[in-house]
Amino acid sequence: MLCGGALTYADDLATLIETLNLEGAVLVGHSTGGGEIARYMGRHGTKRVSKAVFVASVVPIMMKTATNPNGMPIEVFDNLQAASLSNRAQLYKDFGAGPFWGFNRPGAKVSQGMIDTFWMQGMMAGHKNLYDCIKAFSQTDFTEDFKRIDIPALVVHGDDDQVVPIDITGRRAVKLLKHGKLLVYAGAPHGIPDTHREKLNGDILEFIKS
Repeated sequence: MLCGGALTYADDLATLIETLNLEGAVLVGHSTGGGEIARYMGRHGTKRVSKAVFVASVVPIMMKTATNPNGMPIEVFDNLQAASLSNRAQLYKDFGAGPFWGFNRPGAKVSQGMIDTFWMQGMMAGHKNLYDCIKAFSQTDFTEDFKRIDIPALVVHGDDDQVVPIDITGRRAVKLLKHGKLLVYAGAPHGIPDTHREKLNGDILEFIKS
């Protein structure tokens, strides 16, 4: 299955990389961004890329299909799109206050500032863009793209990711990579670039230097 959004993201990235004439780039993608860089390498190759990092990413595919029986039912994503249409402001507020950073877990240290920022960024984005993005990140199958990745790749995922569960993404994704490594953050949520920024930055830098 192929979603137009994934193609658009990947080709936009290709245009940027070509325009800047980048060589030996390290691509880092979080969540949907992981799908973007996977599709980029699947379509455009790795001649300009030296390494890739997938952080809590939606790869290889999130939705339940005949070839991915343990994926998430399409109704989960249909409900997200319905919520986006009916009251997207409330959806973004609930998502930030709940599963994105694990603020719905017992004993979690809740940051109202992070919740407000999540809501603000969502409301600043185009309504249709984010609506279509739900289909792109949930239904696009990046399996064949992953098989074409021939450079070292790091997969970083929290084992308490409620948005992009590790068992259907991170643990499966690393098995498709020719030169892949998986780092699991114990108890970490989806938004680890915020909740675990120092550890994540350190691990990425170590991977780049290795």
